[in-house]
Amino acid sequence: MPKPKAKREKTVLVLQGGGALGAYQAGAYETLSAAGIEPDWVAGISIGAINAAIIAGNRPENRGPRLRKFWDLVSSRLTLPPLATDDNSRKIFNETSAALVATTGAPGFFTPRYPPAVFNLPGTRDAISIYDTYPLKETLLELVDFDILNSGAVQFSIGAVELDTGNLKYFDSLHEEIKPEHIMASGALPPGFPPVEIDGKLYWDGGIVSNTPLQYILDGGLPRDDMTIFQIDLFSARGPIPKTLFDVQTREKEIRYSSRTRLNTDYFRVLQSLRRAVRRLDGVLSEEIKAGFDWKLLSSFSCNAAVTLVHLIHRRAAYSTQSNDYEFSRYTINEHWQAGRADVESTLNSDAWKNREPPKDGVLVLDCTKELLPPPMETQT
Repeated sequence: MPKPKAKREKTVLVLQGGGALGAYQAGAYETLSAAGIEPDWVAGISIGAINAAIIAGNRPENRGPRLRKFWDLVSSRLTLPPLATDDNSRKIFNETSAALVATTGAPGFFTPRYPPAVFNLPGTRDAISIYDTYPLKETLLELVDFDILNSGAVQFSIGAVELDTGNLKYFDSLHEEIKPEHIMASGALPPGFPPVEIDGKLYWDGGIVSNTPLQYILDGGLPRDDMTIFQIDLFSARGPIPKTLFDVQTREKEIRYSSRTRLNTDYFRVLQSLRRAVRRLDGVLSEEIKAGFDWKLLSSFSCNAAVTLVHLIHRRAAYSTQSNDYEFSRYTINEHWQAGRADVESTLNSDAWKNREPPKDGVLVLDCTKELLPPPMETQT
């Protein structure tokens, strides 16, 4: 079991985008919650924004069941397991499932546009997306209590991209009222999904610019609180060298959407060490030096917070293909869910987590599942 949190330490969940892979985050949250770890702040992009909304928009006892209801709903079109679970059979099963989703949509999430976009009037939103996401709004209204989400009990932050400027914008429950449209905007990945209008501006999926809200958390206002951040990613920057064109598509998507999580972490570790050093100098420098412009500028960036950053990164199986982010079969969704549970259990049972102390240099990075192989496939009985 984890040690009790320090008095001022915030627990933060950072949820990356990744479509059907998002069931991994739901499983990870379920295990964190069972261990008594509930978030003070949840931030997400795309499917991470949907998971985040269900978590922040419900009382703790309802969060797990509501997540389960969402993932059971979107995977309800194909509930039968594969006939065999060897790699080739699973590839065929997964690609067939993904093709079914591409053709018919995902219940409670999106549905094919009719008539198709090419037959709609240019300049209309119906002409610039393959699917309609009106089912998602109904699902969000059913599974998310927006009064709770906007109450401030849990800070909620999600990112989307302004179409006219190409800039990434974050919607934060501390600064504005969050509605279903904000969450839909964060997950409006083109050309599949249409842009969503908010206050007269159109928005697309935040993953186009950055598929993780980690930077928003790390660049937050100063001075920041002590924090433990669980960074739950769905794409790994590390992976095997492609052997086929199909492998190339899969690997390219991983690199594009991993959003340089570890690079950003390394940068933050250096920056936070410098901020803490500036804070320490404040106690030894003369008043004459501290009265100068240079010191006032430096001290405005000082921060003495201790931050623990826990990496939890989904690892694709050998049979995974480039369609794994829109393969919504119940069997595969449950695999992702169980993988998230297993990675959190492994992390919380590790000596690195159990024996952690507030980092003296400002940042402690725990990557307890980095060297693990993907979880084994379940055998059919």
